[in-house]
Amino acid sequence: MKKVVNFIYEMGALKHVKRSGWWTINVKDPENVAEHSFRAGLIGYFLAKLEGVDVSRVTLMSLFNDLHEARLNDLHKVGHRYIDFRKAETKAHKEQTESLGELGGEMFSLHKELQGQKTKEAVVARDADLLENAFQAKEYMEIGYKDAQSWIESIWKIIKTPSAKKMLKELEKTSSNDWWKGLKKTER
Repeated sequence: MKKVVNFIYEMGALKHVKRSGWWTINVKDPENVAEHSFRAGLIGYFLAKLEGVDVSRVTLMSLFNDLHEARLNDLHKVGHRYIDFRKAETKAHKEQTESLGELGGEMFSLHKELQGQKTKEAVVARDADLLENAFQAKEYMEIGYKDAQSWIESIWKIIKTPSAKKMLKELEKTSSNDWWKGLKKTER
């Protein structure tokens, strides 16, 4: 149990790791990895249901995708140009999970499956990760970071599933504030 507790504390560090890609467009205080992972997990759940694949595997792949960033931090795509980050993230992820026995083995197996992109679940989980970036880009665009549009344009080129494409099309035409309109209670 001590190893599990330590692991959970380590994952708490993800609340302090900022998503660095947004710094390239001057977002001063971008969301953190824990926030990204939470919403990616939700998106993964919906996409898995819509695509008719194993919901648990997709949701867990989406949720576990960036665990390594507790040790490595987030590295934006410009940085990936110079560093083999995939190799480093696999090494960190393995070291993080190997002391957890069978549970850690399952987590690492899901990580490898997602990286391999050979199963339908891995493809759906990747789309969920990409879509979370698109949602975040739209939110940043709406508060003035117009260069965030380039994230959405890039994501259009690489998402694969029909459900992800439908969701991306809908998020582009939906304001991030639409969800609360009509919910505010006004009193006289």
